[in-house]
Amino acid sequence: MNRVIFSLLAKRLLIALLSLLAVSVIVFSITAVLPGDAAQEQLGQEATPEALAALRAQMGLDVPAPERYLKWLWGAVRGDLGQSVTTQMPVADLVGSRLPNSLLLAAVTALFSVPIALLFGISSAVWRGSWLDRIASSLSVAVVSVPEFLVATLAVLVFAVQLRWLPALSYVSDIESVGQMLRAFAMPVLSLCCVIVAQMMRMTRAAVIDQLEAPYIEMVRLKGASPLRMVLAHALPNAVGPIANAVALSLSYLLGGVIVIETIFNYPGIAKLMVDGVTQRDMPLVQTCAMIFCTGYLLLVTLADVCGIVANPRLRHR
Repeated sequence: MNRVIFSLLAKRLLIALLSLLAVSVIVFSITAVLPGDAAQEQLGQEATPEALAALRAQMGLDVPAPERYLKWLWGAVRGDLGQSVTTQMPVADLVGSRLPNSLLLAAVTALFSVPIALLFGISSAVWRGSWLDRIASSLSVAVVSVPEFLVATLAVLVFAVQLRWLPALSYVSDIESVGQMLRAFAMPVLSLCCVIVAQMMRMTRAAVIDQLEAPYIEMVRLKGASPLRMVLAHALPNAVGPIANAVALSLSYLLGGVIVIETIFNYPGIAKLMVDGVTQRDMPLVQTCAMIFCTGYLLLVTLADVCGIVANPRLRHR
């Protein structure tokens, strides 16, 4: 690794850490200005001011916001995420019981969506203007225009209500065989893959076409290289960076789409936990879940930038 690549990687990691710090301020500020709090949620609208004040003091909600933020940030750095104000359980335990389910859903979705999107994206770019390219491009535009909650709703109506092939809700705790796993994950994964595959395919197609139109590809063509060698040996290695960005950005969209999908299918993941926390005004739980999603997004984008920097041949040979 030369000095230029090392400097770029160090700068990118520093930017990611500063971005994460800024995100923590934004997340805490937004949750702090939400109407209502856990004390009001527990006691109801008929509670007296004295009872509300006493419960808020017990929950630590009477402390000024800057002091609460610094205490929360220092605890998060040390691995202490605090306690849920509604259940009085450690937030780390609540998140730890749900996070593996969300990671499993994301992993299964990525396992199916990434190969399919790359295959169709690269094929559409290589055979640009063919019937395959026209059909794939038309379908991707149509799918991208449909939000994931509509795809999930239609999947429930068709496969659960009309055909009765799949369950309307996903219960991962009852999985005892491969068949049950496929039934539990079929509709959530299908709903997430539709939009992710379409987005990733379009970005991959654009990245490969950009390389195929570069001057060095014309030189390779004039030297008599076969189309397959031209794509595999020359265009794709230089498109690793843009393709990695396409994959990372599409998978980062998965972090937002999973909130809707877990809610619709009652999937016991961290997104469903965050929605429940917002309903109960459990701010420590909401803040932790939001930071997990933001950290995942920044991690994916940073990895994409690192891949782009390391795979850039102009930087490697400097």
